[in-house]
Amino acid sequence: MGKLKVGIIGLGMGGAHVNGFRTHPEAEVVAVADKDPKRLDDRGRKEFNIPNCYLSAEEMLKKEKLDIVSVATPNKFHKPLTIAALESGAHVLCEKPMAMNAKEAEGMCAAAKKAKKRLMINFSFRFSPQSYAMKKEIETGALGDIYFARTQWLRRRGMPGFGGWFGTKALSGGGPLIDLGVHRLDLALWFMGYPKPSWVMAGAYDHIASRIAKEQGKTYDVEDFAAGFMQFKNGATLELEASWAANIKERELMETRLLGTKGGMLQRNLNEGYDFEAEFYLEKNGCQYDMKLHPPVPAAHCSMYHFVDSIAAGKPHTATAEEGLTVMKLLDAIYESAAKKRPVEIK
Repeated sequence: MGKLKVGIIGLGMGGAHVNGFRTHPEAEVVAVADKDPKRLDDRGRKEFNIPNCYLSAEEMLKKEKLDIVSVATPNKFHKPLTIAALESGAHVLCEKPMAMNAKEAEGMCAAAKKAKKRLMINFSFRFSPQSYAMKKEIETGALGDIYFARTQWLRRRGMPGFGGWFGTKALSGGGPLIDLGVHRLDLALWFMGYPKPSWVMAGAYDHIASRIAKEQGKTYDVEDFAAGFMQFKNGATLELEASWAANIKERELMETRLLGTKGGMLQRNLNEGYDFEAEFYLEKNGCQYDMKLHPPVPAAHCSMYHFVDSIAAGKPHTATAEEGLTVMKLLDAIYESAAKKRPVEIK
């Protein structure tokens, strides 16, 4: 068996996908597609030296015999491009969020099942050394039953591509909740064992970003802050907060806290950046103890490496389409609850 042939759709976020797939010795990025001819030339041909560059994803899927396709486009195009790639005979790694809503995600799950191909969602925050170490500790039973979690990604002022597709609901499906919150939500759910959701109560606001957009003449019609409280069928609860603009001290704050019957755990970012630390808290012999994860932590492979490795070895992959669908159901319920100002049940 030769190397798995990989194609990337979208060279904005897709640039990281190219580098990620190239970390695995059994994968070869042979084709990329991007509608922007300048970006296709600058990144596809010059930066990455990809042999086959296409202005049309459909043309790439038709002409190339690909084993894996990465979909790294604005959210609106995740569903149609994922289904097209699955129907072409490829396994698919789709950027988060999985889709614009749960209904689209259900269609993607059905398409993967029909095509008998894998569909993985790029929940990249699972694939860090700290996250892997925390998950292994949780799996030993050190926390006991996790009954509460709080997960956040808050920015004081940090709206990506302000005035572009991120702030346009028709293209993105929402604001920081679906952009940033989706990562921390998946991470918390993964730590908790992905319990089945029961109901959600939430609020969403746009007091800051909409004012700035108006002053600058920019397009902006999504929230800039959202918060949700979720209860699961096993009785556990989870709080989620996400913002692009909030009056907080930190420039960027990421935390996921877990409370269990035997211990607690916290992952947080350091110095308002993208390096993380993890701590574990427990009671033993009537005394309170703190345990800190110290570097060096065993290296973690990225999501692209994991996907290739799973396919090559014929073993299950994590961040499944079904987990992506659960996340979309929760995001939908948060938006619905915020709009209706009442709790929303999830069936």
